[in-house]
Amino acid sequence: MKAFTYERPATVQDAAKLAAERPNAKFIAGGTNLLDLMKLQIETPATLIDVNRLPLDKVEATPEGGLRIGALVRNADLAADPRVRKDYAVLAKALLAGASGQLRNKATTAGNLLQRTRCYYFYDTAMPCNKRAPGSGCSAIGGFNRIMAVVGASEACIATNPSDMNVAMRALDATVETMNPDGKARSIPIADFHKLPGDTPQIETDLRMGEIITAVTLPKPVAGTHIYRKVRDRASYAFATVSVAAVIAGAEGRKPTAARLAFGGLAHKPWRVAEAETALVQTGSADAAADAVLKGARGYGSNDFKIPLTRRTLRAVVAQATRA
Repeated sequence: MKAFTYERPATVQDAAKLAAERPNAKFIAGGTNLLDLMKLQIETPATLIDVNRLPLDKVEATPEGGLRIGALVRNADLAADPRVRKDYAVLAKALLAGASGQLRNKATTAGNLLQRTRCYYFYDTAMPCNKRAPGSGCSAIGGFNRIMAVVGASEACIATNPSDMNVAMRALDATVETMNPDGKARSIPIADFHKLPGDTPQIETDLRMGEIITAVTLPKPVAGTHIYRKVRDRASYAFATVSVAAVIAGAEGRKPTAARLAFGGLAHKPWRVAEAETALVQTGSADAAADAVLKGARGYGSNDFKIPLTRRTLRAVVAQATRA
């Protein structure tokens, strides 16, 4: 273990100031991802900033009729919140599909937003990885890439975002709230929060130096059948091979009148394509929607199966909404 200093700021702004002032500082809350990365010396922060005692652990109604979820709300508490279960069921289902009960008791909303990829080569410091060591190469291209991206990838990186929560948040059009070291707040649509790899796969989010996540805001509830379908290698405690977060309205025995579709396991960020939702509403065809989702899709050998699997998974989601 590399030596590091430990700070416990009293306010959110103090935490942001510390992160801006200290080179290679990291916020720590549940630590369910960061501590693993530190043990492997993939992350080697010089300073850990403990934010657990900051007042960011509430779920509150907004004047607009939505919910404001504090950055430190634990995944287990968020999934159990009656308002989330009733009005944002796709989010509750996604959270319950992720990790074990023990991990959900520790993991936080902000930490889940910032989960790093589970790419095998990112975790193997003996192998080149542009995300871990920019410019070194991508071992997954030409290597064992079963869990890697089939859309939105680049020649620099084909890693995927591992979070279930992020996929549901994308379907719900969430907004990420932050504070900078000067105390100024910023709102980032979740569509813009996570980045595609391009030539800079080490830049994973839109966060700026010293910025700290304070909350995630959900807009007014969306009517429809809320579905989270996760395909994985074992029944529990596994990351998604392909997942779909869907809110589909008016589909009982006929074409949907409205649809929101977000996908996990396919890209460097939660994948949502407006044309797919339009196609589903206009045609009622899951295959037409899948054509839009998979436009330009490319397998890299071991992950070729993800392309037909995405199509089959979406068919199952639409069939479930029709039966609801």
